[in-house]
Amino acid sequence: MHVLFAASECAPFVKTGGLGDVIGALPKALLKKQIRVSVILPKYADIPDSYQRRMAHLTHFFVPVGWRNQYCGIEYLEEEGIRYYFLDNEYYFKRHGSYGYFDDGERFAYFSRAVLEALPRLTDRPDVIHCHDWQTGPICVLLRSHCAIHPFYQPIKTVFTIHNLQYQGVFPKSVLSDLLDLSDRYFQMNGLEFYGGVSYMKAGLAYADILTTVSQTYAQEIQMPYFGERMDGFLRRRSGSLSGIVNGIDRELYNPATDQQIYVPFEEPDGKRKNKMGLQREMNLPADEHLPIVGMITRLTEQKGIDLVLHVFHELIRLPIQFVLLGTGEKRYESSLSKLARQYPDSVSVNLFFDERLARKIYAGSDLFLMPSKFEPCGIGQLLAMRYGSLPIVRETGGLKDTVMPYNEFSDEGYGFSFTNYNAHDLLYTVERALGFYRLPDKWRDLVRRAMHRNFGWEQSAEAYKNLYASLFI
Repeated sequence: MHVLFAASECAPFVKTGGLGDVIGALPKALLKKQIRVSVILPKYADIPDSYQRRMAHLTHFFVPVGWRNQYCGIEYLEEEGIRYYFLDNEYYFKRHGSYGYFDDGERFAYFSRAVLEALPRLTDRPDVIHCHDWQTGPICVLLRSHCAIHPFYQPIKTVFTIHNLQYQGVFPKSVLSDLLDLSDRYFQMNGLEFYGGVSYMKAGLAYADILTTVSQTYAQEIQMPYFGERMDGFLRRRSGSLSGIVNGIDRELYNPATDQQIYVPFEEPDGKRKNKMGLQREMNLPADEHLPIVGMITRLTEQKGIDLVLHVFHELIRLPIQFVLLGTGEKRYESSLSKLARQYPDSVSVNLFFDERLARKIYAGSDLFLMPSKFEPCGIGQLLAMRYGSLPIVRETGGLKDTVMPYNEFSDEGYGFSFTNYNAHDLLYTVERALGFYRLPDKWRDLVRRAMHRNFGWEQSAEAYKNLYASLFI
């Protein structure tokens, strides 16, 4: 079976978040399950030159977008048995960054149409197009509308994965005819219409053969109004086609025993001590191996629970702890955290940028990893934290609930800490509880060992996707 992943980002070529990690790792895991996978994505200007120089030109053609025919080149390279196709159009993609432009509706209408136009020109036809998030949602409807009577396209099935329902790609109604070349019969409740606009996310939800999202709990949550982003009723209607498959991590890429980007590679909990001291030195914090470090690597948005942290921040610092944060986001959060860093220079390090090397050092050097998310489709941070022996403190939502088993001192089960309500003092209490066990060195060492030995690789999830693809042809 041949599966084509259509996505807007893919590590290591271009990545803005967890989606890039998934598209980078899942195809490799599927290949081990004898599923042949290719990946198709835009050729952004930000793709490193080291990859661009290796790309070979396959062909070019023209894509109808409104009244224009836009150039599209196909370039490709192979990496670890995966063939990656890059759709080249400088007008749309020779820019800094991947999203956030005024013409994103046109850019990803072009990309979706170009993917389908490219298929006959690729090495071989896919059996399944696996579309990821709103940027590729139109592929599902265009395959059914524009390509339905063409023999080449008729056998192809589609899977659409929701990575984050909050980002839906909603544009004016005019994109329906002007960019997608679809009639008004698609502008209705069971089609692309969404509160007077056109939703690219809904194009995938309405017309894909199968829907998935990135954890079992999130698949249930998004069918409820609180998490459903005004799509909950529609998702309940499609619940029979919706399943949740939790994300994993690349255990070879993220391996504390071989990672040369951390201070000192380690295999056992005691090996974290040198990484902790290294992190304290680099962050200009007092070197104290007995003082717990709480790490956060996050986008600074409301979704990530930053409000909870800020509400009880003074109480958290007085526990006492050292706090190290890495990430960027909304200016109000950046400003508040910068002010706290100035107020507590011996306890707080706030780093308002993103750096992969520093992220790994925080995973390896911190004792606790904070993810108090308002909602979290899956989350990768808690999985990486456990891999590097930093015990997660999470709110029980989405993938955080599915992957972090809270420690129960009565049954001696679990390897992390969690709270249920979106409440700042519940967060504070949970941190205090975790620190109680931190003060018991033997118990803490045992909990860290448990977390490090959890297998959150892609093997099980890849098997679930393999079965999902097979079900399309039964």
